[in-house]
Formats: sequence, C-alpha cells, structure tokens
Amino acid sequence: MTKVRQIKLGAMLEGVGTDHGRWQHPDLPGDASINIDWYIENAKLAEAAKFDFVFIVDSPYITKDSAPHFLNRLEPLTLLSAVAVTTKTIGLAGTLTTSYWEPYNVARQFGSLDLISRGRAGWNVVTTGLEGAARNYSRDEHFEHGVRYARAEEFVSVVKGLWDSYEDDAFLRDKVSGQFLDAGKQHALNHNGTFFSVAGPLALSRSKQGQPVIFQAGDSSEGRDLGAKIADATFTISESLESSKGYYRDLKSRAAALGRDPDQIVVLPGIDPIVADTDEAAQEILKARQGAFDLDKALVQVGRAFNYHDFKKYPIDGPFPDTSNLTLNSYKGHAERIIKVAKDENLTLRQVAERFGVWKATFVGSPETVADSLELWFRERAADGFILRVSEPDTFRIFREKVVPILQARGLFRNEYEHDTLRGHLGLSIPENRYADQTHISDVAAQ
Repeated sequence: MTKVRQIKLGAMLEGVGTDHGRWQHPDLPGDASINIDWYIENAKLAEAAKFDFVFIVDSPYITKDSAPHFLNRLEPLTLLSAVAVTTKTIGLAGTLTTSYWEPYNVARQFGSLDLISRGRAGWNVVTTGLEGAARNYSRDEHFEHGVRYARAEEFVSVVKGLWDSYEDDAFLRDKVSGQFLDAGKQHALNHNGTFFSVAGPLALSRSKQGQPVIFQAGDSSEGRDLGAKIADATFTISESLESSKGYYRDLKSRAAALGRDPDQIVVLPGIDPIVADTDEAAQEILKARQGAFDLDKALVQVGRAFNYHDFKKYPIDGPFPDTSNLTLNSYKGHAERIIKVAKDENLTLRQVAERFGVWKATFVGSPETVADSLELWFRERAADGFILRVSEPDTFRIFREKVVPILQARGLFRNEYEHDTLRGHLGLSIPENRYADQTHISDVAAQ
C-alpha cells in the first residue's frame, strides 16, 4: 500500500527575532535568545502540535547592526542537547558551518546529540556567507565561494564516514565471555583528501536512525549542486509559488541526475505567515507591519547579502546601485537574486529594501486561507513542507491551534506521531552502514 504524502512542518526557533522589531512584542521575553526555558517551552509546544522538528539557525559573525537574535544567542548543539532531554519525539536540527570546524569534532558532536535524543538529530550544513567570520577563526581572508562548497562536500563525506565507524552490532557487551567489542566491526576511515586528512575511527556508535539527517541551505548553482549531492532536506526561501516550484524541480532533477531518489530530499521553504480570524484582520496586521517598516534596518539586511555593504550611502529613490565592484563571496545566491530582480524590474534602492530587507509574508489570511495556500504549494510541488518562523508567541499559537487542525482534517498532516526518529518523521530511509555487507572475523574468533 502506497504511503500517503503529507506536509512536513518545522519550527525555526528565533528567540527575539532575526528582523529588528519583533523583540518589542510585549509577550516575548527580552532575553528569549539566551533563555533555555523559552526554547524548551516552544519545542514542547511544537511537539504537542506534532511538528516534525525544531530548527536552530546560526552564524559565527556579527556586527553592531546585526538583528537582535544574532547579537546574543545560544550555541545550537548545547541548546539542542538541553531540549533533547526535555522532549521525547520531535526532531532537533541545528546549524554548524563546514568552513571553520573540523569533521571529527562535528561528527562527534552531532553523533552525541543523535544518541542523547535517541535518533532525533539533524545537521543544517552551511558554508558561512559572511567574510568577517574568517577573522574569528585566525584567518585573514574568507574561503572563496567555490572552495567553500568543495570543502563542504568533502567535509560531509568525512563526517558520514566517521559516523559509520562501528557496525550496528559491533558492541557485544557479553559479561559472561568478557567480550565488549567485536573488533572486526570497528573501522578506521583513513581519509586523505583535498582539504582533510582524518584517520578515525570515531569513538561513537550509530543511533537508531543510523545517522543524523543532513539539512542544507544554498541557492546559488554551487549550493544547489551541494544540496542535490548531500542533503536529506533543504531549507529554502519562499518568494512566490512559481519561484518555489522552479527551485523544487531544479533541485530534484539535479538529485535524479546523480542517481539519487528525489523523494529522499525534502524541500522545506521558510515561511512567516500572518494568521487572524478573518482575511481582513490579517491584512490589517500586514498593513501595520508595513507601516512600521524601518528603511535603515531594511538596508542593513540587504547589505548583509553583500557582506554587510553599506547601502545607506546611495540615493534611496535612485536606481539600485551598480554592484559589479562588490564581492559576491558572501550569500552569493541571495545577492545574485537581488541583482537580477532589481535589473529585470528596474527597481529603486527603496523598492529593493522593501522587497528584500524584510521577510516576505507569503501566507496572509484566516486559518482557512493560510491552510489553502499551504495545501496549494504542497500539491503543486513547490514544497514538501514548511519551516515556520517562531518568535512572536501569537503567530505560533494561532498556527498551532487553528491552521494545523485544518491540515489534519484534510489528511495533510499527522494527528499522532508514527515514528520516534527524525528520519521516520520525514519519511527518509535509514542509511546502511557502509561496512555492513562485508564479512568480518573478530580478533577473538581468529584466536
């Protein structure tokens, strides 16, 4: 019997917000981004609503103009380890860069989270867009964009190899015979590549889901290639139905060309819905947000895609400035999109700030209207699910209490968890240990 395809839902816990105004909400703790109780509470609320996972973003570089959540936030792996022991079923995905870490450390950290959570861990693989991060890691210059992605591909390959250091039945723990380990089922990686030389083995066994789920977010051509090669799930930007359908088709066709099953990559646009009792009330909230639009802060957000270039020095109602002299060795895919749209539509700098300097509220309306839009995107193959921004408590509450039940009633979202691992939630297969099909003779048996 064919499994019915259902929407996947993640909750991106953003504390005081990745824009510049949400921290002022009266019901949001001013220290939410460093308050573990806030994270635990919202993870439990997401779990009660049967969300697939919570998602933690991260970046190793800030400036004085960075958004409030970026300025002061907990490290993802430490945070998720605390959430792991206070939840039971929901998946736990955290961001960690391949540009300024070592594969052995990352394999150990996420492998530990996977065991602590009993198979609920996910790693959001990023290459770090901001050049300033280099100076936080004893480098004068950031890795060039192409090098970052080549490094990331090898990095993930090494990590996955280390996660297979032990076959699943390697530990006998036989107290009668005194044999703790079947030594023939421990494997050194002995990797020697372009960027890394890692011997192994990793001193850690696999979890019940085999390996943590690999998330990836990258919209440049190199980013999409990497996602097609390594990702179990991708986090994308939801600008419109048509653009999201294009991304969906492109990514899955790239995966198929590599011999992968496209259904084993879950495409998840990030969304920032506005939900109210009626469509009219939701539109009023949208108008109020637009009325509170801060142009200077929006320009900072646009500049972030260009390594925090200062766009405030240009005429605000003049054409979008010539960026040919600016580095795209940052968030290249996003920067290229801004340049293309500004050119194609002849946008002014103000119009670019209004379009790209704030999260776009693609889903606005009553619970029924928002549910209709989510269903349309899902059925039109623009998304396999969605990652909901969680900062202001009202939006999250209304979405959980009013939108999710509509999706459940339509058979588009689960009523109860059917699995207890993140791979199970997302419909992903357990990766077979690469050594499992070999014949091994243990040291004890050989004696």
